[in-house]
Amino acid sequence: MITFEGLSENFRFLVLEVSGQLRATHEFMRAPTRELFDRITGRDDYIDNLKTIIENKCFSRIHTDNSLDRREIHRIRAIHTIAVNLERIADFCVNILGQMAHLSDPGRLRADEYDPIFAEIAASLNRIIPALEKEDLPAALAICRSEYELDRLYEAVFHRTLAEMSDGRSVHDRITTIFIFRYLERIGDSLLNVGEALIFSVLGEKIKIKQFEALQKTLSTSGFGDSLSDIDFRSIWGTRSGCRIGRVERVRNARSSTGDAEGGGAPGGLGSIYKQGNKKKILKERDNIARWSTLFPNLVPEIFGYHEDDDSAALLVEFLQGCTLDEIVLTGDVEILQNAMFVLLQTLHEIWEKTATPGPVATDFMRQMRSRMEAVLQVHPGLRREGVDLCGAGALSTEQLIDRCEAIEKTLPAPFTVFIHGDFNVNNLVYDHARQAVRFIDLYRSRDCDYVQDISVFLVSNYRLPVFEPALRERIRWVMREFMLFATGVAAARGDATFQARLALALARSLYTSTRFELNHHFAKDMYLRSHYLMERIVAHRGPWENFRLPVEVLDCGCNAIMREETPCALAS
Repeated sequence: MITFEGLSENFRFLVLEVSGQLRATHEFMRAPTRELFDRITGRDDYIDNLKTIIENKCFSRIHTDNSLDRREIHRIRAIHTIAVNLERIADFCVNILGQMAHLSDPGRLRADEYDPIFAEIAASLNRIIPALEKEDLPAALAICRSEYELDRLYEAVFHRTLAEMSDGRSVHDRITTIFIFRYLERIGDSLLNVGEALIFSVLGEKIKIKQFEALQKTLSTSGFGDSLSDIDFRSIWGTRSGCRIGRVERVRNARSSTGDAEGGGAPGGLGSIYKQGNKKKILKERDNIARWSTLFPNLVPEIFGYHEDDDSAALLVEFLQGCTLDEIVLTGDVEILQNAMFVLLQTLHEIWEKTATPGPVATDFMRQMRSRMEAVLQVHPGLRREGVDLCGAGALSTEQLIDRCEAIEKTLPAPFTVFIHGDFNVNNLVYDHARQAVRFIDLYRSRDCDYVQDISVFLVSNYRLPVFEPALRERIRWVMREFMLFATGVAAARGDATFQARLALALARSLYTSTRFELNHHFAKDMYLRSHYLMERIVAHRGPWENFRLPVEVLDCGCNAIMREETPCALAS
């Protein structure tokens, strides 16, 4: 058990004081007196001061004690979060007293309704110190789950009281009753925060109770049977779709029931990637991974476990060895970068050949662009052009350009489809140099579609890498140039006569919509201008679309630079 002199004592006193406030409030609801009222409101200032003392000690300890390890810092952060929520619980007690003053008859409050609520809250408060001291996950979970029970009890009171209002009598008292029980229900929200802080103290990662339960059940389906205190869950990122992603590993020296030490791909899915979020999206990703695995074994991660519950779901998949392609582009040796691109292009060629299905198939690049315009303007309000008309000459507005291009797009169906990645960003490709393999991750958007979709996303994801050193930009240009040469070669071999026109539309979409992820306004405006330039070229084209030529300079990838051994090959870390 980790203890901190002074801080632990203050924390214990805070828990005791809040528990006392809860008991006094319960007593006040049974039999209100001035003495009890003064006692509860008087102790509220002391609780506020205790919370402030704990808060100051937590921040001071973290910022001044360099000897603290990761677990100790997590524990201090948890104590601070719990203290804030305990003080909030005490405030709710005072708020209940304030509402009681509006009751014409306190006897209208039914003890059989509020007694179970106070008992549930008191039981949770009593679990806090033992859960913190013993790093007891079941106790932390019990505190979290008390919020569910408090919601259930409040809902019963709410519906009963609402139904009684139909007689039109004592409406004022009944509304006040709902307010009082609402404060008791809100204590459950604070207890949920307390329980999740305790989980954080044990796991070292902020994770909500529903996410934790999904992780627990998903690990169980993968064959992991030990305690979750034996795993290390580290958040990697939260995707823009709202999914929670983390890496799950067995803690050092812990062993599974089979006696195996920690390791990637081990029984039970340890050394894995955990993804939790909207059920529809997670289920779609699971199905896409299954389809990819059938078509191309070893191209995508293996699925270790899946669990769904209500509107959410969780997926546990293999953690892939290697580096994402953006890391290779920016920091890898020249030879490794060249080899990674060779393997990637060979892999894509095989995928496109095997999954090609004759069309024609309509595309929707301009619809995608229009649907994301609001998100772009939220980040960069100025990236929208007003129309200008000077005696019949001028410039189309952003919306007018999109409308014109959309009408043109309807005349340019793709001649065939392939099974695309769907989010072919450079950081969704993992290159394993030892195995000479490229593998795909984040496959929620995979579908049968025009291959131009993946091409444009890949090119723009390279273009918007946030580095501007000339040597590194040259490496990025080389990657885009090699990819363009490959893509145009495939188009020519398949007789795709409108490839360049469709790619111009797709690039315009990718450049413009990517600005919502770029806070460097000058760089965002650069992409916005290039997007509009492409749309203007499309609108201005008067000949057959087979004759349209993509202005390759729009991505600076039409240069004649050749990758040489002397090219700087590493980005300083």
